[in-house]
Amino acid sequence: MTDLVPLKRALLSVSDKTGLIELGQALAARGVELLSTGGTAKALREAGLDVKDVADVTGFPEMMDGRVKTLHPMVHGGLLALRDNDTHVAAMDEHGIGAIDLLVVNLYPFEETVAKGADYDTCIENIDIGGPAMIRAASKNHKFVNVVVDVEDYDALLAELEANDGQTSYAFRQRLSQIAYARTAAYDTAVSSWMADAIGETAPRRRAFAGTIKQTLRYGENPHQDAAFYTDGSNRPGVATAVQHQGKELSYNNINDTDAAFELVAEFAPEDGAACAIIKHANPCGVAKGATLLEAYKAAFNCDQTSAFGGIVALNQPLDAETAREITGIFTEVVIAPGASDEAKEIFAAKKNLRLLTTEALPDVMTGGQTVRQVAGGLLVQNKDNGFIGMDDLKVVTEKAPTPEQMRDLLFAWKVGKHVKSNAIVYVKDGATVGVGAGQMSRVDSALIAAKKAERMAEALGLPQPLTIGSAVASDAFFPFPDGLLEAAAAGATCVIQPGGSMRDQEVIDAANEAGLAMVFTGMRHFRH
Repeated sequence: MTDLVPLKRALLSVSDKTGLIELGQALAARGVELLSTGGTAKALREAGLDVKDVADVTGFPEMMDGRVKTLHPMVHGGLLALRDNDTHVAAMDEHGIGAIDLLVVNLYPFEETVAKGADYDTCIENIDIGGPAMIRAASKNHKFVNVVVDVEDYDALLAELEANDGQTSYAFRQRLSQIAYARTAAYDTAVSSWMADAIGETAPRRRAFAGTIKQTLRYGENPHQDAAFYTDGSNRPGVATAVQHQGKELSYNNINDTDAAFELVAEFAPEDGAACAIIKHANPCGVAKGATLLEAYKAAFNCDQTSAFGGIVALNQPLDAETAREITGIFTEVVIAPGASDEAKEIFAAKKNLRLLTTEALPDVMTGGQTVRQVAGGLLVQNKDNGFIGMDDLKVVTEKAPTPEQMRDLLFAWKVGKHVKSNAIVYVKDGATVGVGAGQMSRVDSALIAAKKAERMAEALGLPQPLTIGSAVASDAFFPFPDGLLEAAAAGATCVIQPGGSMRDQEVIDAANEAGLAMVFTGMRHFRH
């Protein structure tokens, strides 16, 4: 097996010119012959480097607006030829094909073009053809050829050459090859996914997914599990795009919970008032709105102070100093917000293990991509739950109609319930959760657990009665029997929001009327498994 291979001839053709000149200079200093195309060749020449145009090698000029320039045997023969195969070497000699030992290519900026909202034809013109073809050829022949597709690998290449006197090792070329194949796979994934959306194909025959490493994690959900965090290129505001200002490295569970928290708090537009969500194990243990962030945080915290310990806090407005001081009163894992004041950052700086993340915006809860879950032998893919229910979508089904104040709490509870694991029951009073029941096999149990938590918090806060008295209650799916609804009524709920659609809806409506409850149907459910 060939191990160390000298690098004598390189082909550079890049869209992103970052680090190009420095790389070209370092290669030239080692006596490497440089081949190039178009703008890359121009940039290298302007830097005073001796460069040979690919067109001079192939004998054909670039044509068809640059669509055809490297698709030629003089290029692909140089990349694919096996140097230890006599037949290949003879063919190279017969046709004057020179070996290419290094390919440096980064592709047309297709993903960036799509992200800018370009029209269909512009996106099509930004699909690279020659680049992926060369990358695949060089990657296949990694026994002899180095292929670099990421700017961040330039330094690694130069370090490898320095360590091996102008040569590269087989293990190094293998690693570059794997990275290159992953890049072309991700590129084709971006193109195919964009095209599926463009032509309205919601369930294409083949679906590809790709990501770029953001962080190798210490472990997964548990210490014996390996894990890593990848970005998908969508740039959706959230934990993947946030800036971490301080604190320990995020863990797998931190990332999962922070995403859940920020997606929930984004349900509440900043211009409609401050909102806070506190998450524990991907479920909300307190959500509230307030006149200020401080007020919203306190109300959310008072829903379940026990669970809030070691939780994740998400805010819909930039973190201010007063709220920062209050948050540091207990142990908190992560705080994420669309910004933070300098004073707030200084206050958090005293808590070295507290992670502070800021984003430039909130995610748009009305839009989003897919959610993907792996099952044995396959993938479950669906659109994100972007379902929205407004005041005009509600249908009053009981003799008593909710008051305007109750309607506000019902809609608040409904938004929170969308982010609670099924079966979900959420009690809300005055714009704050006062009891949350999550992830139970029985909806009745969810109602009971949420009410019990409210009783315990009332005792801890020294209240004469639990705040579920006079509350609004939301159920993420219909009540199949009256029992769950009656448990909510027993806890003190006075109004109910639920999807409806059960075979026993009338029984449930009759039970609500008998209990003096107001109830509305949404016609939409929010299962979250």
